Amino acid sequence: MNAETTQRISVIGLGYIGLPTAALMASSGRVVQGMDVSQTVVDTINAGGVHIEEVDLDELVHRVVSDGHLRAFTTVQPADVFVIAVPTPIRDDHSPDTDYVLKAARNIAPVLEAGNLVILESTSPVGTTDAICALFAELRPDLALPGHSDSAPAINVAYCPERVLPGRILIELVDNDRCIGGITPACAARAAAFYRQFVKGECIETTARGAEMVKLVENSFRDVNIAFANELSMVSETMDVDVWEVIRLANRHPRVNILQPGPGVGGHCIAVDPWFIVHGDPDNANLIRTAREVNLAKTDRVVEKAAKLIESRSDARVACLGLAFKPNIDDFRESPALEIAQKLAERFGDRIEIVEPYAQVLPKAIAATSARLISLEAALDCADILILLVDHDEFKAVPLSARASKTVYDTRGVWTDQPSI
Repeated sequence: MNAETTQRISVIGLGYIGLPTAALMASSGRVVQGMDVSQTVVDTINAGGVHIEEVDLDELVHRVVSDGHLRAFTTVQPADVFVIAVPTPIRDDHSPDTDYVLKAARNIAPVLEAGNLVILESTSPVGTTDAICALFAELRPDLALPGHSDSAPAINVAYCPERVLPGRILIELVDNDRCIGGITPACAARAAAFYRQFVKGECIETTARGAEMVKLVENSFRDVNIAFANELSMVSETMDVDVWEVIRLANRHPRVNILQPGPGVGGHCIAVDPWFIVHGDPDNANLIRTAREVNLAKTDRVVEKAAKLIESRSDARVACLGLAFKPNIDDFRESPALEIAQKLAERFGDRIEIVEPYAQVLPKAIAATSARLISLEAALDCADILILLVDHDEFKAVPLSARASKTVYDTRGVWTDQPSI
């Protein structure tokens, strides 16, 4: 076994990105030590199991754990390469919360050794990689850090954001291009060489601040374009035109490609990352801020419209179809569908039934209400009103004959063969 396959890798954070990343690296024969603060997560992985739903991940984790290439811990272990993949949420005031990232760096600092490479993968505001490097310089004055010492750096620090799609994570971790930014060009080159061991896509080197901005821009671009579609849906409703037909016909123009509207925008990336740019330059990020506000307003609009429908039929039973932030996954982070269902359940109590094929129990926020989680079959049997919030394949496959007698509020434009309110 050569030096590359014997290098020790420590992945900090074993969630939706960290665990697939750790398992993929372990599958190539590297020794990978995953770290997570949750003892339950650690125990599950060390037993060869997974705590998240992702295509083919369970089989891969079971294999690399059985082979001895992946093991999980609740503390950071010494390594040659450290990959930070912890959450970066936003606070109530929409400012970025980098506490998890900085805590991960603090936990790494005591075990740093000369020659180590530290890579931040967490989506972060511009300047976070610099902050990690400065923290290392403060906590480990015995090691030369790039930009903080006149000596040749003993530690390389870089940023490489993930850009994967849930449901295709293991494929896209390998196939997608990676943007790799270093504190110095040498840091970028070292990190790029590391990723080229696993990535078939092109590994493109840049600065750490540039790579941080690239990640934020990618998701803000999506958010702005979705906001156009969502705003168009609200305008079309006011003007009494069919937004789905308008978009379909407008997209026949060779240079027009309008996205599909929905009940809002969810997920940890698109619904969160634009705020990092707004926070970094509030005076100039006007369009990005407005797009966020439009997408949030669309969720409020759906709640209002659904509530009026339910109030107009006092004896009707209601089924909310879907809680995930996108189809065919079990990820509920920042999900507008979850927010809508929760608000309706809080308002209308046991009249609300929830259908979510990717959940065995209701999330805590809805579990506190009197709404129930039921099967799609049961919903089609008992509900008078169907509110389609997520376009899971299972919902799209429901034939007209099974819903023709129902009042339908389709927020996804899936059931075009049936009028929606």
